[in-house]
Amino acid sequence: MSFSKDVISLYDRDFLLWTEQQSEFLKKGYWEKLDIENLVEELETLGRSEQKELGSYLQVLLMHLLKCQYQPEKRTKSWGNTIANCRDKIQDCLEDTPSLKRFLEDSEWVQKYYRRARRDAAKETEKPMENFPLEMPFAIAQILDSSFLI
Repeated sequence: MSFSKDVISLYDRDFLLWTEQQSEFLKKGYWEKLDIENLVEELETLGRSEQKELGSYLQVLLMHLLKCQYQPEKRTKSWGNTIANCRDKIQDCLEDTPSLKRFLEDSEWVQKYYRRARRDAAKETEKPMENFPLEMPFAIAQILDSSFLI
């Protein structure tokens, strides 16, 4: 059995051990032993994961901002805490991975998460979707501003 088949099967059998092995190969400069195909796949997945994490926090933040704006009479401390926590998490994402900022500057990307937040806000408030703007009513600076809608 060739080495590359062993590495691939290790990747399929024990991911943690595979990552440790690949890390060791990188540290020692054993370039010919690296499982390039799976390393590339994992790196690409990691980037998508960071992007999805940011989107998830953005969606929850937008939903709560919508609820605060369109159902202020039901506003709770919990909503405020969720808004603050999502802002903190988004800030953490941007500090850890500054290149994620470009997604917040991409109106189509932001609108995708706004559509989901709009849907979720309608469900939670039991108000018709038509009560919420079709296009996001907030600027990114507002969304991230710790004093906005708290």
